[in-house]
Amino acid sequence: MTINCLGKLIDLTAPKVMGILNVTPNSFYDGGKHSDDKSVLFQVEKMLSEGATFIDIGAYSSKPSAEFVSEGEEISRLIPVIELVLKHFPDTSISVDTFRAKVAKAAIENGACIINDISAGSLDAAMMETVSKLHVPYIMMHMKGNPKTMQSMANYEKIIKEMLFYFSEKVAQARSLGICDLLIDPGFGFAKTKDQNFDVMNNLELFKMLELPVLVGVSRKSMIYKTLETSPEFALNGTTVLNTIALQKGANILRVHDVKEAMETIKLVSQL
Repeated sequence: MTINCLGKLIDLTAPKVMGILNVTPNSFYDGGKHSDDKSVLFQVEKMLSEGATFIDIGAYSSKPSAEFVSEGEEISRLIPVIELVLKHFPDTSISVDTFRAKVAKAAIENGACIINDISAGSLDAAMMETVSKLHVPYIMMHMKGNPKTMQSMANYEKIIKEMLFYFSEKVAQARSLGICDLLIDPGFGFAKTKDQNFDVMNNLELFKMLELPVLVGVSRKSMIYKTLETSPEFALNGTTVLNTIALQKGANILRVHDVKEAMETIKLVSQL
């Protein structure tokens, strides 16, 4: 449960928080909010001061039916933000949300320390080999298809069984390439219906059999706001409820937009 981030060992036995920083114009909740240096630095300082261990930077929206963005555009959005953050907050552990090997390589070469891949290598055959050469932790998420097609692929006979098989294959592939620090993400909202998302949450503890840290990202997602008949802007309370359940079922990292509330959730659950 310890991962190596550029020589800094981070123990995930006690749950940690990963703060989300989207530098895209079209992310489902915060698209366009962090489009200039001032707003980026304000948000990063806020999340770090509230207790985030990681800052996860994404430059390609993976929301359902998201528009295509070229590798060059993704890199041009991403690298200046990584450089800006590390210039002002040099000790920041930056995770990069990308499924492209070239983007991952550029990000790590410019100071990021974790690759967070929504496709676990399925959308870029070079990704796992690249991560192996970079010697960085690798977060593998469960998804079928791609952001444009995933919502049409939510067909399973036994979703938990199929997901465990998916992860066992991905872990074996990563291990065969020499990737040491692996984490898994069940992929809430990715190729899953609302009911399937809750099924996965209800059985989250079963993923511990993989003996890897589990990252949970449900922050303000549609499984919350559609159930509550509201919108992402009013889904913080619901996020806290599901994060509480995730922690009780063994989550090691909460990936969130709202760090303060997630840290409070961890503190309270740890008292149980």
